[in-house]
Amino acid sequence: MRIMGLDFGSKTVGVALSDPLLITAQGFEIIRRKEENKLRQTLARIEEIIQEYDVTEIVLGLPKNMNDSEGTRAELSREFKEKLERRTGLPVTMWDERLTTVEADNIMMEAGIRRENRKEYVDMIAAQLILEGYMEYGRNKKSENV
Repeated sequence: MRIMGLDFGSKTVGVALSDPLLITAQGFEIIRRKEENKLRQTLARIEEIIQEYDVTEIVLGLPKNMNDSEGTRAELSREFKEKLERRTGLPVTMWDERLTTVEADNIMMEAGIRRENRKEYVDMIAAQLILEGYMEYGRNKKSENV
């Protein structure tokens, strides 16, 4: 049993997976597509990962604006959520992803990854941060109820 974190972009989807004990999140891969609206292969790859790693829940980043409003990207993410739920039958939770890309960029800078190579990893690390935030929230909720 694992949770999958997704960072949905215009031409990529960053994927992260929890460990089976739901303690940590690791960047897994970046699914790339040539055109923004061509999602069939992306959804098929997500389904493969779900089957192979026994994923029971999906967390999808919701790109809100800093003033808490939602723009076009958030709308597209909500549409992607509906497609994921229909295709996989799994619950998909939207998770505020503000600043995850900035944080991912900072992590890569600190790790010494050259600027021109950062685009290679940013979506996967952002997915990991989305999943970590969600899992941390869940742990905090459980400890409050004890």
